[in-house]
Amino acid sequence: MRRSLGRLTAAGIAIMIGTAFVAVTLIAGAVITRTSYDAVSASLADADLVLLGSRDQGLSAEDVDAVRETDGVAAVDGHMRLWTELSAGTKHAYPDVTTLASDPRLDPQVLLDGRAPERSGEIVLPDRMAERLGVEVGDTVTTERSSWVPADAADADGADGADTAATDGADSADSADGAGAAATDVEGEWVTRTERLEVVGLNDDPTGAFAQTGGAVVVHPEDAERWALDDTMGAPVQYTEAVVALDADADLESVRGEIEAAAPEGAVLRTKDEHAQAKTAELTNGADVFTTIVLGFASIALLVAALVIANTFQVLVAQRTRTLALLRCVGADKRQLRRSVLIEATILGATASAVGLALGIGLAQLTLTVLGGVNLDVPLPATVSVTAAAVIAPLVVGTLVTVVAALAPARGATRVAPLAALRPADAPALTQRRNLPRLVIASLLTVAGVGLLLFAVIGGREMDEVLALGVGVLGGALSFVGVLVGAVFWIPKVVSLTGAILGGRGTSAKLAAANTLRNPRRTAATSTALLIGVTLVAMMSTGAASARTTLTEELASEFPVDVLVWAPRSLSAVAEPTGPADDTSAPTVLDQRLADELDQIDGTAQVQLVTSIDAVVTVEGAEATGPLRVLPAPAARGVLLAPDQAEGLDEDSVIVSQGLAEVLGVESGDVVSLGATTLDRTGGTVPTGESVERTAVVTEFGQGFLATPGTLEAMGVDATPNEMWLRMDADADPVDVVSDIQDALDETTVSVAGAALERVMFQRVIDTLLAVVVGLLGAAVVIALIGVANTLSLSVIERRRESATLRAIGLSKAQLRGTLAIEGALIAGVGAVLGSVLGLLYGWAGAVTVLGVMGDVRLTVPWRDLALVLVVALGAGLLASVLPGRAAARTSPVEALAVD
Repeated sequence: MRRSLGRLTAAGIAIMIGTAFVAVTLIAGAVITRTSYDAVSASLADADLVLLGSRDQGLSAEDVDAVRETDGVAAVDGHMRLWTELSAGTKHAYPDVTTLASDPRLDPQVLLDGRAPERSGEIVLPDRMAERLGVEVGDTVTTERSSWVPADAADADGADGADTAATDGADSADSADGAGAAATDVEGEWVTRTERLEVVGLNDDPTGAFAQTGGAVVVHPEDAERWALDDTMGAPVQYTEAVVALDADADLESVRGEIEAAAPEGAVLRTKDEHAQAKTAELTNGADVFTTIVLGFASIALLVAALVIANTFQVLVAQRTRTLALLRCVGADKRQLRRSVLIEATILGATASAVGLALGIGLAQLTLTVLGGVNLDVPLPATVSVTAAAVIAPLVVGTLVTVVAALAPARGATRVAPLAALRPADAPALTQRRNLPRLVIASLLTVAGVGLLLFAVIGGREMDEVLALGVGVLGGALSFVGVLVGAVFWIPKVVSLTGAILGGRGTSAKLAAANTLRNPRRTAATSTALLIGVTLVAMMSTGAASARTTLTEELASEFPVDVLVWAPRSLSAVAEPTGPADDTSAPTVLDQRLADELDQIDGTAQVQLVTSIDAVVTVEGAEATGPLRVLPAPAARGVLLAPDQAEGLDEDSVIVSQGLAEVLGVESGDVVSLGATTLDRTGGTVPTGESVERTAVVTEFGQGFLATPGTLEAMGVDATPNEMWLRMDADADPVDVVSDIQDALDETTVSVAGAALERVMFQRVIDTLLAVVVGLLGAAVVIALIGVANTLSLSVIERRRESATLRAIGLSKAQLRGTLAIEGALIAGVGAVLGSVLGLLYGWAGAVTVLGVMGDVRLTVPWRDLALVLVVALGAGLLASVLPGRAAARTSPVEALAVD
């Protein structure tokens, strides 16, 4: 090994880069998973468990108490959906309402100033909301609450409600408690009371738990419970979920079993990561896409590292055939020779893999440090998490693949007759003996791999995503290995065609073209090094581009508009059981003047007034209810992030979301009956207006139904706009735009939901994922450069006698360097073009396999990336030929022609 240190260094660099690539991929996968999970489960803070109520029924206070009494439980907090209107002078806000967490681990928000609420009538505001309302710690804000009061208590409660201070909340709560039983069949009235709340603190939401509404206020539990009773008209409060923190010494699985036994029927208990995984799956139609993508990257990294290491080491060992044969001459038997090569490969593989592992961990940490200094608004970890898999896999892959790569050359060397191997020179063969077994193996691998890949692409939606990924990776690996095994048959022919075009352009070009044909195995080995890297780059770029397009469309379905402004419907605006709605407390009306004002805000591209009512669609006995949004068809296609969600909308049709279409069993073209409904005093629904028949158009719109104003008029429903949909400019900052919108509406009783904020949060997770891909592509380019330089350098060393002969018959140093440069560019160019085509096909197949469970995958061609790959590949071929060319030109012809 000491005598061959220079040659072994070349192979060691390839092994080191390959193992570093595997390590970085595995570590990056863990970062991607952690970042994605933290983003979608931010509201759970650092909870150990989360208990979710069933779809039909939430969690009662008794259910939460039962969990709290479980051994090993340190704290439990119930979460409910609660909002309130806050006012300070003429300014208004409509935030989420939460209570102080019973344990710091359960609080996703951070207190910036002041203190937490200690009694009824105190409130903590988000700092930006306080700035918008113009209040500070110590100031007072007011909230108006409506509650149903029976007739015999209306006078007393009305007197309090005219101006009820927060300290009088107990009296109000008593009134609300009686409302639940009375509201259904006892005469009464809605009473609006005003409560004064002292601002005792300011908080921040660093993880974006309440990003969509711009933060959440924190109030005392007494106030939150009283307000919740107002919303339920006195019915018992139901929690949507309960977050659980365990004692430090508690056994998670043991406590989990006890909580599941005490939980109500239909409730689901999950860990925080399990909940995040489920939420991610909801976004992607049941598929754990992020984990699947990470596994895909890891599998590809393992395969690429194995191929690069094998290719480099095979060239290295094959070049030393004469040295190995010399050992045979001095008495070494075949077993000793084979063992010597394998021990050398093991030492080289283990040493280079250890260095590569350390390099990979260092690069991953450096990347996290750099990204941490950039304001990505994504909660990245400060340090890398080095798992056992991230350590063991690179070491095993680097060492094992190096040993396996040495087996075939070592076996071949032991089968060569020593005297034949010690001849002064071997004339390069102009033709190669037809290797039928190699051709058969290559064909079988390619056909079998393509078959498995097609099976994963076509049948992936019907099987588990991890199984589909496994089949797809196996198929891709087999087919690609088949392509590489058979490269000796087809790459030289492709190079010969290209060389024929360049053959008439000077002596150097003719010699370069001829050299690529004289030894097909050498040409194939050199081109394969770049083919692997370019295929990887093209595949990753294509897969990433297709994934971004597809995931962006899925996000557009989940969040169809950037910003939603709506006037919260008062609980008093409900219908009597036999009569129309009582409009004595009508909601705020949104008008064109307000829309025009918002349209002037920097970053808004379009503002559209929308009328939203409750509707029911029936067809052949099936019935589905949901919100019906009414707006002109052209406006719908302009304001929606995915305009095709409103494709087909006209005066005779109604857009039906896919989810409701499945419930109804309808398809595009079916005729459905559309009617409006409204709430009665008991919380039920009653029809209003007339039912009309419309043609259903099923699209990806995920928010109920869409119809035109003509349809609403035909239904006989007189409704005013109560929503505004806003679309932002492509380059607008959602945080700034939503903040400006909230400032513009601070004197209007409306709620602003920055769906763009939550959508951008997911988009930033995707961007982080793609940033990792860019890093992996950079590593792939380095691997390709190392591979080309190694194989070209070794082939130049192997051809020292050829180069010396050319120098002896009159070829100048410049011509020799030019010949090698053209040869390197020719082989690199062919490898780059073929690799781009293969990478495009593999990238599409991978995108369909991984993302097919989400629905239709948008296949994208990254033209810019492919063009860049071709330029870099040609540059790599030229760059890789510089040092070998200088070495060949510097060697004296007499010295090179001497017998070793």
